Amino acid sequence: MPHSYRALHLVARPEGELRDDVLELRTGDLPDLGDGQLRVAVRFVSIDPAMRIWMTEQKSYWPPVPLGEVMRAQAIGEVVESRNAKFPVGAWVSGMLGVRDALVSDGKGLKAFDPKLLPDPSWALSVFGATGLTAYFGLTDIGAIKAGDVVVVSAAAGAVGSAAVQIAKFMGCRVVALAGGPAKCAYVKDTLGADEVIDYKLGDIGKALSAACPDGIDVYFDNVGGEILDAVLKRLRMRARIVLCGGISQYGAGKDAKGPANYLQLISMRGRMEGFVIIDYLDRADEALAALGKMAMAGKLTSKVDVVEGLDHFAEALRRVLSGKNFGKQLLKV
Repeated sequence: MPHSYRALHLVARPEGELRDDVLELRTGDLPDLGDGQLRVAVRFVSIDPAMRIWMTEQKSYWPPVPLGEVMRAQAIGEVVESRNAKFPVGAWVSGMLGVRDALVSDGKGLKAFDPKLLPDPSWALSVFGATGLTAYFGLTDIGAIKAGDVVVVSAAAGAVGSAAVQIAKFMGCRVVALAGGPAKCAYVKDTLGADEVIDYKLGDIGKALSAACPDGIDVYFDNVGGEILDAVLKRLRMRARIVLCGGISQYGAGKDAKGPANYLQLISMRGRMEGFVIIDYLDRADEALAALGKMAMAGKLTSKVDVVEGLDHFAEALRRVLSGKNFGKQLLKV
């Protein structure tokens, strides 16, 4: 008996601010299962800034989403029918499931997890998913953080930023976080434990960084690029490390995207600025998950999710991330 599904397809390349009409919601029927196959009901879709790049023809670590295809997305779901012994009915799985409410899979690329071991299944897309792994390896491998380092984190109330704040604090660093608005700043300081919080909406970022980091910055975990990156570059300590995780302030800029103006400070401070992509660390996922698990057991790791409901509200959810309106990890509840 066929089962219907709904999926969001990319039908045009966005220019400027993301519009709803670059995506089209389509319906169809899933086939009956063959040997080794399973049917997954998608529960939550991860909304990530890089999606804005995947929609374009811009060169990236993944090829552009082809026009007419289902929008690429990391997601989690529940197995509701199975002819695959590895994934029985009732199992939860994560993977690149796409922006849809159901699919048939042969199991390749899927990873099973036990939601009973998590405070909420959504944690599999946040601190125990690519979000947490990105923060962990960005800080430990690229940033090479050590106890006593002054670590600055931008977009600290967002998904990766909030994880980075907690990891750096747990590892003995002094953390200066940037967030927008009093509610986010209070959360980053009172719940996540940042030593200092700067509201980037209140004025001179450089002056605020100088006050919070009078002796300079050892590590900057960059999620936004632009003005904040330039301000940090002026205030580096010797042998400073800049971790380029994202540049959300420039994702919709196209040909008008701006690079750093103060990069020559890396020469005088013998600093290093390096980008990374989490897919290069997936073979070491268990290492990060073990460390993050210890933090959670010690009560030093939390996750805040910001949920938008409905496949037809995907573009709205992504705009929230791109504009900084999201508070915590942005998810789409299917």
